[in-house]
Amino acid sequence: MTQHDTFHSTAVAWLKVALPLLALAILSTLFLMSRTVDPNDAIPFAEVDVEDRIREPRLTQPNWAGVTDDGAALTITADQARPQQGDATGASATALIVTLEAPDGSSTKMVATNGMFDIPQNTFNATGGVTITTSSGYEITTEAMTAALDRTSVISNTPIAGTSPSGPFSAGQMTITQNPDGSGQYLLVFKEGVRLLYTPPSPK
Repeated sequence: MTQHDTFHSTAVAWLKVALPLLALAILSTLFLMSRTVDPNDAIPFAEVDVEDRIREPRLTQPNWAGVTDDGAALTITADQARPQQGDATGASATALIVTLEAPDGSSTKMVATNGMFDIPQNTFNATGGVTITTSSGYEITTEAMTAALDRTSVISNTPIAGTSPSGPFSAGQMTITQNPDGSGQYLLVFKEGVRLLYTPPSPK
């Protein structure tokens, strides 16, 4: 056996003893230095949160995104969402923000105080005050509206008021739908006693 082999065998034998002892020493040091943990410290807070979630299950800051049948990108965010109780299928939400990006480049943003999702009907109803802003320069307020989740369809049957590039206006109803002529464009239609106070553009 060469001197190199002897050294190698001795080193291996020494490491077999030294490494476990070193590991044991490190673990002992960790146990000695660790602070004693009181298992009761966090329990009151955890129990309150868990009990509250069990009693009233909810999602915090949920985010839903999808594409409608006509190709528009639909994004919905909320402060909180809660499933309906009982046999009803759906969920309620607060502080809703709905963004609709159409394939033609136009966009619509809706902000609502409350909302109710009807999953079987693929719709949601916004109530408690709704503000609608379009990329074409319209800002509309209404008390409630209904929108589809699977296609571009926004309907408000409550009185509306707002501003447009032509001036302030009011109406009894409003719809936003895709033009049925196949052009791919979208229509913003006002109905029921439409009034517009035309404001001519300021001369430059």
